[in-house]
Amino acid sequence: MKKILIANRGEITRRVIHTAHRMGIETVAVYSDPDAHALHVREATQAVALGGAASADTYLRIDKLLAAARATGADAVHPGYGFLSENADFAQAVVDAGLTWIGPSPAAIRALGSKSGAKALAHAHGVPCLPGYSGDDQSDERFAAEAARIGTPLMVKAVAGGGGRGMRLVTDLSQLPAALASARSEALAGFGCGDLLIERALLQPRHVEVQIFADAHGACIHLGERDCSVQRRHQKIIEESPSPAVDAALRECMGACAVALAQAAGYVGAGTVEFLLDGAEFFLMEMNTRLQVEHPVTEALTGLDLVEWQIRVARGEPLPLTQDQVHLQGHAIEVRLCAEDAHFRPHTGRVLHFSAPPAIAFERAVPGVLRFDHALEEGAEVTPHYDAMLGKLIVHAPTRAEAIAALLRALQGTRVLGLPTNRAFLAACLQHPVFSSGQALVPFLAEHAQELQRLLLNSELSVHIPSALSAIFASNTPSDLPCAMARPLRLRHQGEVHSIAVRELGGGRLLVEQAGAEPVTLQLPQRGVHCVAVGPRRWHWQTGGVDGWVEDASWEPAARAGAAGGATELRAPFNGKVVALPVAAGQALAAGDTVVVIESMKLEHSLASPAAATVAELLVAPGQQVSPGQVLARFAPAKQGAPA
Repeated sequence: MKKILIANRGEITRRVIHTAHRMGIETVAVYSDPDAHALHVREATQAVALGGAASADTYLRIDKLLAAARATGADAVHPGYGFLSENADFAQAVVDAGLTWIGPSPAAIRALGSKSGAKALAHAHGVPCLPGYSGDDQSDERFAAEAARIGTPLMVKAVAGGGGRGMRLVTDLSQLPAALASARSEALAGFGCGDLLIERALLQPRHVEVQIFADAHGACIHLGERDCSVQRRHQKIIEESPSPAVDAALRECMGACAVALAQAAGYVGAGTVEFLLDGAEFFLMEMNTRLQVEHPVTEALTGLDLVEWQIRVARGEPLPLTQDQVHLQGHAIEVRLCAEDAHFRPHTGRVLHFSAPPAIAFERAVPGVLRFDHALEEGAEVTPHYDAMLGKLIVHAPTRAEAIAALLRALQGTRVLGLPTNRAFLAACLQHPVFSSGQALVPFLAEHAQELQRLLLNSELSVHIPSALSAIFASNTPSDLPCAMARPLRLRHQGEVHSIAVRELGGGRLLVEQAGAEPVTLQLPQRGVHCVAVGPRRWHWQTGGVDGWVEDASWEPAARAGAAGGATELRAPFNGKVVALPVAAGQALAAGDTVVVIESMKLEHSLASPAAATVAELLVAPGQQVSPGQVLARFAPAKQGAPA
């Protein structure tokens, strides 16, 4: 193996590049038009343009990827994760082209990459599964009959793919038709396959997965478990190992089941068997026939390089270790840094400033070392075409408490300015007593997200005025000479406008007066405040673990400056494509009723009416692309007798 084409983008491509180069293997990167100047393109030995922007025109085009391999003389293909990594047809095409596929065989992907196929194989080999239906009859009528048999609560899941896409919880059978339609739509958009399954839902489980590795000589071992229970929209944002709920006996039992399932399919390479853990009982969810996003957690605990293992196994080498030689040391936690706000809404934009905390990235895990896998740099563009994840911070420490503390410091030292991220939200999750005590279950965010969002808002408000003024005066430092005239300012923050008066005292000092509060003297610039201008009168600032946005609304008419949007119109909060309009003009709405469904970053997002109202006008149509701030619908006052 002399040259590997990496059929992916971003941080996972960089991850594979660094291990391959360390092993003396050349690499080929591929890229879409928006990724033409990305880090992974510059770091590979060679790079090939795929032409186009959307995934369907680039990273999901088997013909273009194979053409790139032929043109560059690559003799192997690594799929990374996502995109075509679990596509058996792609794996077969790579093999048929005479190239080495760095992953399980096409047959194993077909057997295990489908959730329904994996469950059938698991049933046959004694791996516990939840009751459900995953048959060929995909009609709504059959699903309704099977749902009545299984009972609620139940989960609708896409048979193909992963990452939480195509999953819907049903707590009442009347919700089933809408859940089926929505899950099908999201699955088709994300995986090109709309087949679904349903199964009994556990409402208070943990999500615990087992990393397995197998070679072509019949050996298969597990490398411990990862607890991935902290999720939003069924997508993981915090992963850790070992799980606070798994002891040595349970680890051995879960590991044995994971290995049995892999061996039953003749598996070769890296894979992850995902379970729902309910007390001491566990049930198979699915098997991911690829490297996981969270594989660095296992690397930290074992000191192994799983990408190196993938390459060696693909070359026909035996596993370097036996099960008895695997030793798990310390505690590791990973958080996923995403381009989204505290309400999990994805955002696009340009990274105007980036600096990482001290880290050793892409190397073998060393105890006590922070690792940051990312593809970030100043000027990088986050587009709506791909996933919202920007990178992953991983900390390995002797104890769980030390790992949490170190990860908090790392998040506070990470600066990404220019677009919203979940940096502060991740820190708030780590500090929540339920998580810090090791008690977080899958519903953790459903139960505590609003509490965490309020906490973040209060943290912002506590430092808002000083930080905002530091941002506003960053390019116009107050004069060294005092000025007797007060300058009135109106600052918009989180939709609310704060009126203040600022008097320059000289020497970079400001006297800030606000109704109902004692005057405050500030020395600018404020120490520890980092900021960038994201528009002519808008700034993004960070200080420690707090992120904030401020607009100077002083020049707007007072009526507009004081408005928070009310319930007169609905605007797009991010870039995306309209996929559904479940309302019509003239329709009465209750607060919370869905008005528009937008697909962005491979997920569907329902935008709701903020209050009881009547739909006055719909300004978009299904299939239309929309941009942040675009008016989607206008409302009139609620009709008399309409739902509140």
